[in-house]
Amino acid sequence: MSYGAAPALQTAVFQRLSAWPALAGVAIHDAVPPAVSGTFVLVGPEEARDQSDKTGAGAEHQLVISVITDAAGFLSIKTVAAEISDALVGAPLALSRGALVSLFFLRASARRIEEGETRRIDLTFRARVQL
Repeated sequence: MSYGAAPALQTAVFQRLSAWPALAGVAIHDAVPPAVSGTFVLVGPEEARDQSDKTGAGAEHQLVISVITDAAGFLSIKTVAAEISDALVGAPLALSRGALVSLFFLRASARRIEEGETRRIDLTFRARVQL
């Protein structure tokens, strides 16, 4: 197993989301920005597991993409989350290391945080990478 493709996968996901027309104007970060308001996307945590087989090395990455907003209601944040899903599911991402075999949506969790003033949706995707 190798975690070697993780930076390449994160870079490709970030580039795909940054170029997605429906997400224009939505800030995309890989760390929570200080004192931010409005809506933003956070390319966040990830778990990787060995998926090597007799044909070669590989890994399964479960990555979490979060949408966070201080806007009232869930409709606007769900719209952004749906666009993220549309942008990533089955996307032909080119990696600088390794090759993306598949990219699927696994689950989503929507909730209020910070005493209900902030809303967050965590989208979990499964990426299979061949090294």
